[in-house]
Amino acid sequence: MILVDKDTKVIVQGATGKMGGAHAKRMLDYGTKLVAGVTPGKAGERVHGIPVFDTVQEAVDKTQADCSVIFVPPYLALDAGCEAAEAGIKTIVVITEGIPPQDTVKLVHYLKEKDALLIGPNCPGVISPGACLVGILPGSIFKPGRIGMVSRSGTLTYEIALALSDAGLGQSTCVGIGGDPIKGLDYQTILTLFEKDPGTEAIVLIGEIGGSAEEEAAAFIKEKCKKPVVAYIAGQTAPPGKRMGHAGAIVTGGKGTAQSKIEALNAARVKIASTPSQVAKFVAEVAKLPAKT
Repeated sequence: MILVDKDTKVIVQGATGKMGGAHAKRMLDYGTKLVAGVTPGKAGERVHGIPVFDTVQEAVDKTQADCSVIFVPPYLALDAGCEAAEAGIKTIVVITEGIPPQDTVKLVHYLKEKDALLIGPNCPGVISPGACLVGILPGSIFKPGRIGMVSRSGTLTYEIALALSDAGLGQSTCVGIGGDPIKGLDYQTILTLFEKDPGTEAIVLIGEIGGSAEEEAAAFIKEKCKKPVVAYIAGQTAPPGKRMGHAGAIVTGGKGTAQSKIEALNAARVKIASTPSQVAKFVAEVAKLPAKT
């Protein structure tokens, strides 16, 4: 597994809000070591039994937390992320969507300076099944195993993870990097981590139309990846010139189409599924793992 495990200590920034509180309970129920919440002005309160602090620094000093998941409004996300990094948090997951692009640029730059990892924004989070859930992923559909997943699409992550689990193909870690054009960790970084992870035998890459992230990932896979990769690209039937889905799903000048991504991945010897349900079959084939039929 990568990024998070059973020893990861997590705080929730925005824990007293509706979304933060609801998902804090889900993470606790899953078994995540959720040690604190942070909401300015709410120190001394408790959310589902965990203590709430005014600042991230206070939470870190009391709990030695090393991961934060952020559920705050878009205009507060930049400050929240910077505060987490300043307090020494090294893995920061930003669930918030609609963050101004200029704020995301500043956040990405600041976290690089602090040697902190940013997952998101506008993402479902990360899960190492059976060990740690950070974010809004539905934990019940994931099963422990040896398949790594990285995706721009939250919903497709759930659909394909469920298909893998139903086929008896558990996952080592699943990472939702988010669909915004500006983000923290990219495909290449996650692929590198999976390549180095002894608990991952094969990788599933889920992409979509718009941008050049998948083409760049394909070039990386061709040169650097030794483990088998199976991919699915959403938007294969999207009308030409029409904006679809995420802010990052914008096709311009003939680039960023499903076809251009599929061609690049084919050139990297990646097995391409034509439907989400086909991914599990291809994973079993390339990884030479038994799958339920």
